[in-house]
Amino acid sequence: MHALILILAVLFTISCSGRHSTQAAQEPPSPAELEEEHQHGHHDEETVSSMTDTHAPLGPHFRWTMLRPVNQLDQATAWDILRQLRKALAPYREYRAAINAGYEPLLPNVQQPHYHFTRKWNGFKAAFRFDPKEPTSLLYKKTPDGYELEGAMFTAPKWAKEADLNERIPLSVAQWHAHVNICLPPKKDMQTADWKKFGPKGSIQTKAECDQAGGRFVPQLFGWMVHVYPFADTPEKIWTH
Repeated sequence: MHALILILAVLFTISCSGRHSTQAAQEPPSPAELEEEHQHGHHDEETVSSMTDTHAPLGPHFRWTMLRPVNQLDQATAWDILRQLRKALAPYREYRAAINAGYEPLLPNVQQPHYHFTRKWNGFKAAFRFDPKEPTSLLYKKTPDGYELEGAMFTAPKWAKEADLNERIPLSVAQWHAHVNICLPPKKDMQTADWKKFGPKGSIQTKAECDQAGGRFVPQLFGWMVHVYPFADTPEKIWTH
């Protein structure tokens, strides 16, 4: 996966309207960014339709993996991931250390509930394998003196199946999310389109509606994502589900 697409994926993650658990909200991607993903991304209708949307309040353009029954093996796996992640994140409680390590803050001058510091190389590697010590992004909260570390975001390729995501982080513990059923406007109208109708917050939800509007339907935009807050005080606040 092209590194640029992974960065845009993070930008789109923070574009979500509303908030579920510890998920952030921010501006939607620009028309240029949407067009870049449309040109270079791979759209897998089968992958999109195989997932179950259980977070309807966040809107029709979200897709979530099905939450599986809890079991002891998954719980043990999850705690092992958390132990590795906590140890890996320890040096980055000082945000300048994260920047020095190659984590770049996205939209630092735009007010956000959470700020994504992304390391592009980690994102590229995440397309091929999962390493709990190398999240794609670090999540920070702005403070008067800089930033306070809150957690991390992992990514996976958009073509990943439910079984693949479960191998990374058990689906009985966390629910991965993707952004789906996006209608992009005609290329010539990208700069002037009605973004209440088109795009990741648009009212168009189906291919039929998109075709009627003269748009270009994208079953899934960007890869899969999950936020983890390993320093939270209760288990239900650690995983976004």
